[in-house]
Amino acid sequence: MTDFRGVFPYLVSPVSADGTVRTAVLARLCDDLIGAGVHGLTPLGSTGEFAYLNAAQRMAVVQTTIEAAKGRVPVVAGVASTSTADAVAQAQAYQKLGVDGILAILEAYFPLNDAQVESYFRSIADAVDIPVVIYTNPQFQRSDLTLDVIARLAEHPRIGYIKDASTNTGRLLSIMNRCGDSLRVFSASAHIPAAVMLIGGLGWMAGPACIIPRQSVALYDLCQMGRWDEAMALQRRLWRINEAFARFNLAACIKAGLAIQGYDVGDPVPPQASLTADARKVVEAALRELT
Repeated sequence: MTDFRGVFPYLVSPVSADGTVRTAVLARLCDDLIGAGVHGLTPLGSTGEFAYLNAAQRMAVVQTTIEAAKGRVPVVAGVASTSTADAVAQAQAYQKLGVDGILAILEAYFPLNDAQVESYFRSIADAVDIPVVIYTNPQFQRSDLTLDVIARLAEHPRIGYIKDASTNTGRLLSIMNRCGDSLRVFSASAHIPAAVMLIGGLGWMAGPACIIPRQSVALYDLCQMGRWDEAMALQRRLWRINEAFARFNLAACIKAGLAIQGYDVGDPVPPQASLTADARKVVEAALRELT
């Protein structure tokens, strides 16, 4: 299995008002992020507005990311649907394009029981020949994964990772204790990345890494070297970005940050909206402190 670790920015999806994906902007962002030292790229995560894009837009985002990466870092593409069949079709399509892994996300309109949740993720993993990362975010998902379901899924040969955005760091330790090396844990922005890496996490998959890639990589490197005092000093500085990310719309926050940095990523996909002037100032101030 491909070994994923380190900083994986959740890429924004730059989309024009007419629905056209701004592939040149996305390609430049990917290239710059790789130049900044990130360890992988994740299109169609939460920050990528996967829930607001149609199939053609999603394919364009994934294709552009793969072409921009040029094999330099792994590309782990988000797959999300309310339908198992559609999720499986997405995963197979992205594997055919050449992604290195799948980030499996569950969307649900009606509540699902544990067996149904498990079946959704297992079906995606059964349908591909590449590693699968489980993504669980109780803030946005109608049906969450219990520890029992996670432990059973960890036994699948292609499910080797989880990104848990529960805000419950104790849950992460429970997953680690329960699953051991069979399921490795990435931090989300809902957690303190340095703290997650201290207890055994192997990196950070998150939108903020799009706008603070070098600092995110520096944090990871300090954790890898066991220089925890320095890591926490940097983590305290970076936390303002996490706080802004938690306060505002995810895509709007990161797109505003990228616009401030000179990337013409456009507005969030409606009915979302751009940050207000006051909210944008919060992001600007946080970035100013880190440059």
